[in-house]
Amino acid sequence: MRAVITVIGRDMVGILAKVSGTCADSNANVIEVSQSVLQEFFAMVMLIDISDMNCDIDELRKRLEDNVDQMTIHVMHEDIFNSMHKI
Repeated sequence: MRAVITVIGRDMVGILAKVSGTCADSNANVIEVSQSVLQEFFAMVMLIDISDMNCDIDELRKRLEDNVDQMTIHVMHEDIFNSMHKI
């Protein structure tokens, strides 16, 4: 099982480290990351494996929000993400 994490906000030091560290603490494996910095704005999409995660997706989102200040963070199960983006 996989999930998609999106992170958007003002660029600052350590965003990727905080998000990936929180995933590691939750036993969610980072599979792929795409990130961009556009002037002062940071945007990232991360695909994670949640098969062995030690919490549910809502708890992971809460942990991420607690660890990464001033960013908009979404965590979505892959099935929901795929359903939302079908034409």
